[in-house]
Amino acid sequence: MPNSDLARNRLDDRYKTLPAPDKFTRPHKGWIRAIRDALGMTTSELASRMGVRQQTISGIERSEQHDTIQLKTLERAAQAMNCRLVYALVPNTTLEETLMNQARHRAMQYLEEISQHSRLEDQAVSTKELADQIEELADRLAGRRGLWTEEPAASQ
Repeated sequence: MPNSDLARNRLDDRYKTLPAPDKFTRPHKGWIRAIRDALGMTTSELASRMGVRQQTISGIERSEQHDTIQLKTLERAAQAMNCRLVYALVPNTTLEETLMNQARHRAMQYLEEISQHSRLEDQAVSTKELADQIEELADRLAGRRGLWTEEPAASQ
C-alpha cells in the first residue's frame, strides 16, 4: 500500500471517532466571548490573564467573529480561560471518497474526448460500458500524481 493510501486510511479512521462537525459550530459572538461569558470573566480579567490591554480583548473577539484571528492569539485566549484549542480540517466526506470522486471526474474528462471521436466514427459504447470504463480508469488514476492539477481548456 503506497504511503498516501496508508495516510488516507489512517486519517479516515481518525475522523470516524470525531463528533459531528455541526457540534462545533462557532457561537454567534465567537468561542472566546461565549466561554468568557459562561465563566463570568470580564474583558479586563481576560486581558490580565493574557497579558494584554482590556481594549485588545474587544479587538480579539471581533477578529474571531470576522474570521481574521490568528491561531496563535486564539491559542493564548484558550489557555487564559483554561481551554485547549483544537484545530482540524474535517473533510465533508471520507478522504477516500473525495479522491475517487476526483479520479472519476478526470476519467470522465479523458473518456469524453475518446467517446466523442468514437461517435464520429460510429463506434460509440453503451452507457453501462462507459460507466465501467470510467470506474476502471478512475481506479488507475487514483494513486497518480497530478490528479488535482487543472487541465487547460481544450483548444478550439
